[in-house]
Amino acid sequence: MLRITNPKDFWAGTLYILFGGGAVLNARGYPFGSATRMGPGYFPTILGVILVLLGLLSLLRAFWSDGDPVGAIAWKPLLAITGCTALFAFLLPRAGLPLALAVLILISAAISENFKFAWRPALALMALVAFCVIVFVELLGVPLPLVGSWFSGLV
Repeated sequence: MLRITNPKDFWAGTLYILFGGGAVLNARGYPFGSATRMGPGYFPTILGVILVLLGLLSLLRAFWSDGDPVGAIAWKPLLAITGCTALFAFLLPRAGLPLALAVLILISAAISENFKFAWRPALALMALVAFCVIVFVELLGVPLPLVGSWFSGLV
């Protein structure tokens, strides 16, 4: 009889399989295309299959290697990061990408016990926001608002 000797790998593999399988099932409704002419279903399907394969490897490893038990769930960081992501989704159309991204980064960083706001992290924050605006909005053409509805009358 098989016995789980590495619970962390077991549960990680289970999550990988569930998320990968969900991606594959969700992508079935989109045209797949080919490697040279990818359709909208190509990337999520391939990524989902890779995730399922990695999950299977992790799941098998859970029976062959020793590991520590799963520890307690860190609720504070989990809820804070989830809340930050939801706040980003709320702020993006209303405040625009630069402000929503700055709020997301600041709150996420403030969760750490080592967080101190100083001029160097502030410069890094501004550089990261500028980098995201340039890459995603300008170069890739992702339709993200730079100025949200709250400020559209001011510009």
